[in-house]
Amino acid sequence: MPPGFFDNPDQSQACAAAIDVRASREYCAEAHRAERSVRPMIPITDLVRPGRVHRSVYASRELFKLEMERIFGRAWIYVGHESQVRTPGDFVTVRIGRKPMVMVRHRDGEIHVLHNQCAHRGAMVVPGESGHTDAFVCCYHGWTYDTDGRLIDVPLQHGYPEEFDPAETAMVRAPRVESYRGFVFASLAPRGPSLTEFLGHMTTSFDDMIDRAPDGEIEVAGGVFKHGYDGNWKLYLENLCDAAHPIFVHRSSIDAARRQDDTAHSDGSGEVAIRQMRQNGASYEFWQDQVGIWTYPNGHSFLGDYHDDEKLVAAGRDPVFADYIAAMEAKKGAAETKRILERTRWNSNVYPNLSFMSQFRQLRVVHPVAVDRTEVYTYSFRLKGAPAKMFEDTIAFANVTNGTGSLVLTDDLETYGRIGAGVTSEGADWIQIGRGYASDRPDDHGGLQGRDSTSEVYIRNMYDAWLGYMTELPCPSPHP
Repeated sequence: MPPGFFDNPDQSQACAAAIDVRASREYCAEAHRAERSVRPMIPITDLVRPGRVHRSVYASRELFKLEMERIFGRAWIYVGHESQVRTPGDFVTVRIGRKPMVMVRHRDGEIHVLHNQCAHRGAMVVPGESGHTDAFVCCYHGWTYDTDGRLIDVPLQHGYPEEFDPAETAMVRAPRVESYRGFVFASLAPRGPSLTEFLGHMTTSFDDMIDRAPDGEIEVAGGVFKHGYDGNWKLYLENLCDAAHPIFVHRSSIDAARRQDDTAHSDGSGEVAIRQMRQNGASYEFWQDQVGIWTYPNGHSFLGDYHDDEKLVAAGRDPVFADYIAAMEAKKGAAETKRILERTRWNSNVYPNLSFMSQFRQLRVVHPVAVDRTEVYTYSFRLKGAPAKMFEDTIAFANVTNGTGSLVLTDDLETYGRIGAGVTSEGADWIQIGRGYASDRPDDHGGLQGRDSTSEVYIRNMYDAWLGYMTELPCPSPHP
């Protein structure tokens, strides 16, 4: 199959579905039997043009399969946090693209990411979500694996071919696993840039999240929210740095929140919900004057914080937050505490599968299931050394903003579903992503800053990375 070619996007959707040249010609010949014609092949790069992308990038099953191979099979993929496998034998089941994997801590303290598949008959070895074990035992024939993936026991070990060697048989390891300050990534590619090279300036967003802990350590806590939608995986990250949609998508919750009486009793979670919803209705002038979008190589980006209401982002007048500041200053000093808390970022996106909120200790992992089906897992983090009430606020925020019962999230999920339906229908073949060119300018860290913060600079940046992976070229700089 030519590595950088796809069917002509200006022709029918039937032709736009095939990758292999021979399969494409046979498919098109069948689809256009009356015409007896074959559509020409063009580079994949023609699916992304200045200011627009072809709808097949959200709807083609063949392109989706190629994404799983060339993006999720090559990039650094977030798989979990070290606190989830704190002691040797602790494990969690994770995914890299659609591959089932297991993140486990071995006896020597090293973290491995193993393909969750038995080397005998291919059964999934680990069925649960998390746990602790001395060894992994396959339910089918009892093949047993150490926590580094090595095969350590084969019942009825006779009758196999002479070349069968248990010492050379194992649960397949991800060839590269690295951690940045406790955040664990794995890559299925044996060679490539280091994790810190891949993350670049986005390491500062991780630093921001961890530095907010008085003891300098955070941990996953409070369970996980899971939700799905009938749309392509790329839609999720595209939306999280989109400053133009809230006033439209979240209109009903904005109006409802504005009708609420501020004097009404609340346990705190209600207050967070109301003020979050109100802030989504901020004017465009507010977004443009006080908020920005920053993009960096490899598809990463972050959105500046758009909240000017200190009751949402807890302020010094809040007694719990005052205790938190005191704990921070006791450990880090007043000047360093001030520096840490003055940094305000909303969503930080690490392409292709991670978004997190450092101020609110939230983290979301995107799992592609099919070209038109995506699942998202949301985790909350506890700040070590912070007052217990701080974590209660974290969970409250998760419930009202990122949880499956949230009036905010459900609006977004409805939109993703409508896009999923639209891109697979007959209609316009090209989707516009062109706003913001005139206002984009380089920043000091190798990226671009969108001063018109409702621009799509972040989507164009992600498609730079998409093209780099899909055409098997180095990801280009985000500079135009």
